[in-house]
Amino acid sequence: MIKIERPGEGDETRRGYLQLDPARDDQATYFVRVNAGKLSVAVDLGHRDGREIVRNLARGADVAIENFVPGVAARLGIDHPSLAAVRPDIVSCSISGFGQTGPLRDLQAFAHIIHAISGLMHLERQGDPSPRVSYLQAADVLAGTHAFGMILAALFRRARTGQGAYLDVSMLEALVAAEDVSFGAVLNGGEAVSGQRAGMIIQRIGDRHVVTTTVGAPQLWPRLIAAMGRPELASDPRFATRIARREHWPEIRVIVGEWLAGFPDADKALETLAAARVPAAPVLSPEEVVAHPHLADRGFFPSVPHAARGSVRVTGTPVHVDGRPIGPARGAPHHVGEHTRAVLSELGYSAARLEALAARGAIAL
Repeated sequence: MIKIERPGEGDETRRGYLQLDPARDDQATYFVRVNAGKLSVAVDLGHRDGREIVRNLARGADVAIENFVPGVAARLGIDHPSLAAVRPDIVSCSISGFGQTGPLRDLQAFAHIIHAISGLMHLERQGDPSPRVSYLQAADVLAGTHAFGMILAALFRRARTGQGAYLDVSMLEALVAAEDVSFGAVLNGGEAVSGQRAGMIIQRIGDRHVVTTTVGAPQLWPRLIAAMGRPELASDPRFATRIARREHWPEIRVIVGEWLAGFPDADKALETLAAARVPAAPVLSPEEVVAHPHLADRGFFPSVPHAARGSVRVTGTPVHVDGRPIGPARGAPHHVGEHTRAVLSELGYSAARLEALAARGAIAL
């Protein structure tokens, strides 16, 4: 995979927490993690020669992805029609905050902005006096995941028909589509379900927190009341149906919370819930997650080469193929334009031409 970076400063995510090279300010762990396995080609898209290079790269590419504000790629001459002119069966994907059409298309978008305008920030407010900032940049992650799936589908269609595709992925729509209760209700005359999600419990036991759930499968509630030794709750009209349990969730929350609080420690509560086949887990810190033997067994934190550190650990790909984890084939590009010379040489650019392009500021070597 080839990553086009701006000559000089490169991708802005290079500068952030935590810097892996004390002599540099462009080796943030986030950049290294999400760019492991990619080749960095430094091209100035504002330069006519730079734009021509991108079109030449497209000639041999299967997929082109961009996340400019809508309209920018067209002004640069690297939008889907421009790339399809040199590679008719190319699959192009645009990822933007609000999509390529509509009255909000020109707004700048970051995950925090999308979280607010999607309604999710409102739904997560619960009893707080003001909305909260979500820690997970879910709009970014979900938009990328949808793009990945649709790109594979487009490539499959191309293999069958020879037809390329243009994909328009909206961060806003990706986040709204991920909500599983309120939008379906509101679209059909119901009310949004805000506040704490019914059926989901967080309970402090000693110095730890345990989570469990009473919803998601038909047998969870019967298993839980059996584990609590409260068979009479099964015939209580307040809790007899799923809808009734939703309406009387605050009462259930007190009953289950008091039972969990009675355990001597979190481990005993988790052991009892597991024996009853009720889903439960401890609330872990990132340090505990990184040290967890389960993820070590799955090979989820692979090491990749790094010029300054020798190697660094990154989060892996959450998929095993044929029984094995898959990870990046190489580390992230250490320097902006680290692979410009090698990649463009493969396209037939001579050393003299590359030096001339670099002298004109179209590329960085």
